[in-house]
Amino acid sequence: MDLLVNLYSRKLDDLKARADKVEATIRVALPPEQHIIKDWVRKHFSEYWVSEVSAAMAHQPPGCLIATVDGQLVGFACYDATARGFFGPTGVSEDQRGKRIGIALFYHTLVAMKAHGYAYAVVGSAGPVDFYVNAAGAMPIPSDKEDIYQGLLRIKPQPQGN
Repeated sequence: MDLLVNLYSRKLDDLKARADKVEATIRVALPPEQHIIKDWVRKHFSEYWVSEVSAAMAHQPPGCLIATVDGQLVGFACYDATARGFFGPTGVSEDQRGKRIGIALFYHTLVAMKAHGYAYAVVGSAGPVDFYVNAAGAMPIPSDKEDIYQGLLRIKPQPQGN
């Protein structure tokens, strides 16, 4: 399900208050870090997300934000990767979940999108719908189960031979 976030909503003030309490450093990724970020995303998430990180990093400035703790990468969030105005993908390492790093990445990415002139952000194929609804008042976008990922090429497992 795709969701729509109003970047002028007062809910973002509440989100900022929650994001400000996070101990991680959130910042725009730098191009020389791209290989580190992509390797990390590959290890923790998927090759599809690595492709989206590549697309987000191709923008100037990059459309990829990272979270670090003690100089170590612990999370990332992208925008304008699959389509303009799209938030995501985003992820936080398992050992750092529950520390509001995802909230901080979400907030700072929305702020970056607003600074680039967007009034709304689309969260494409939102996994944790309740997270986005509660965090920023995201609203479902009605559809007939059709989205941008319809027909996405998938790698099929190769049969194991002798």
